[in-house]
Amino acid sequence: MEIKVTENILSKNDQIALETTKLLAEKKIYCINMMSSPGSGKTTILERTIPAIMDKIRVGVIEGDVATHIDAERIEKFGIPTVQITTDKFGGACHLSAKMIADVIEKLPLDELDFVVIENVGNLICPAGFKVGSNADVVVQSLAEGVEKPLKYPVMFHKCELALINKIDLEEALEFDTDTLEENIRKVNPKIRVMKLSARTGEGFEQWIEWIKEKVG
Repeated sequence: MEIKVTENILSKNDQIALETTKLLAEKKIYCINMMSSPGSGKTTILERTIPAIMDKIRVGVIEGDVATHIDAERIEKFGIPTVQITTDKFGGACHLSAKMIADVIEKLPLDELDFVVIENVGNLICPAGFKVGSNADVVVQSLAEGVEKPLKYPVMFHKCELALINKIDLEEALEFDTDTLEENIRKVNPKIRVMKLSARTGEGFEQWIEWIKEKVG
């Protein structure tokens, strides 16, 4: 019974996600779903990314958190369309669902956008199980989380098209083996693209910005 209920929930979620995908396609918008553990640096990555692309790419952001509007406020300072979803009203859900996105997506001025970023709730488990209507899934892992995370949470890394290894500026201080982390990511998903960058210093951001430009077209 529990399995059947779960299958029904995911099936309904996938149907709603497909409707969002179709809507964004009609609007010629490319959408990514960014996922990670809390503190990996998703919002900081966006704070460096937005000013680097906003002169040529019209971007909007949907921020997901259990509580507070802190991350949305950090993004709003760039003057771009931003919507906050707090899941405390949904029992403190540890992920965004397709329905949550569908309920707010048209609060963004879709006719005026080229690119939408969904910053999911910080969690390496729950968000991996729910489609939200994005074109691509992106996972962020920081060096501070250790090399074993892809092996411990394989569903997340298998789901994603792109992995961003963040905070590489700390590699020497942490005596961190970034190559082993990348190897572990590829053990889980040999097809995934991996980029190493630092949201703090901007190192490695050129390839990330170029990836966005290629996807948005």
